[in-house]
Amino acid sequence: MRGRRVGIALARATVLTAALALASLAPRVTGASTPPPPDLAARAGFDQRLGATVPMEVRLTDADGRTRSLASIADGKPLALAFGYYRCPNLCDLTLHGLARAAATMPLDPAKDYRIVFVSIAQDETTADARSARDMLATMEPHARVDAWTLATATPSTVQSLTHAVGFRYFREPRDGQYVHPAGLTIVTPDGRVSRYFFGVDHDPASLRLALVEASGGRLGTAIDRLVLFCQHYDPSTGKYSVLVTRLMMVLGSFFVVAMAAGAWWLSRRSP
Repeated sequence: MRGRRVGIALARATVLTAALALASLAPRVTGASTPPPPDLAARAGFDQRLGATVPMEVRLTDADGRTRSLASIADGKPLALAFGYYRCPNLCDLTLHGLARAAATMPLDPAKDYRIVFVSIAQDETTADARSARDMLATMEPHARVDAWTLATATPSTVQSLTHAVGFRYFREPRDGQYVHPAGLTIVTPDGRVSRYFFGVDHDPASLRLALVEASGGRLGTAIDRLVLFCQHYDPSTGKYSVLVTRLMMVLGSFFVVAMAAGAWWLSRRSP
């Protein structure tokens, strides 16, 4: 239990660092010289809610103007769900490009195996903003299959229900009109449960693939993937998987026992 608390604390520290980075960048972009608000940590960040239910019935409007439920967009596939806004001068562009690089590297197809959904938290953004961001990203990241992503806008109530469900906290800074928010990604199972979190703007493709395979409930990946997941431990403070030595030893021990038994059987068959 103590290790879990330490991990969550580290995760919050990671997200807070990202939020602070955003706040420190904002003055340079806008020309302002005001310091970040003193209650930044309490107002922006991620509260990890593993296992929480995401409202899949909410409706999002994509870059082509189609309005569909999140469940319809998922279509029985795991989701990589991110929040931000399209006119963001700082972290959001990095978040989208980091996700695109990971998607381009993974052997999973966002058109067939899983879904990528990015939802704007800005109330004044429109379908045109989403379309502009999609077209720009597709041009700059041609191998990421951005055409299969859902870059969406939504009503304020929908955004609030989604961000609350995954523990994504943000606010609008009245001094410059920008949104202060963390950078990260939430993996959601096909039935709408929070499965894993990834923090920052760059994501390890191998860890992200394992998280999607795990969230799919065995529908994605191979027997080797499931064996790897059995032998690995997800660290919520880093959003990465690491080898769990005890489980690895169990697997190796089982293989050794099977090999010994097979060898003994073969020798017995050869005996006159």
